Amino acid sequence: MAEKVFDRETVLDLTVNVIPLALLAFFFLVFIVVNPFGGGFVIMAIQLSIVGLMFVGLAAITYYSGAAVSKAESAAEAAATAEGSDEGADEAAESPDESGDVA
Repeated sequence: MAEKVFDRETVLDLTVNVIPLALLAFFFLVFIVVNPFGGGFVIMAIQLSIVGLMFVGLAAITYYSGAAVSKAESAAEAAATAEGSDEGADEAAESPDESGDVA
């Protein structure tokens, strides 16, 4: 089975970027439909490139930061699991066996 890139908690953490992404997409569409500042093709191209690049940049940063957070959480969980199993092995090695001697 394929492993998910983001778990539920990571997706909830990344939802703070949904509103800015929606605003950028809204203004991108408004600039195409309404052209509020007038001007020619060059002015419109500059407007759209600024808003479009900000959208792409924020989307990329959101994805890669989410992947980094998810990877760090997985590593921390793996370390905690390994630490817990190591402590159990250490306790078993230090506990006396049936004869009362320490192993």
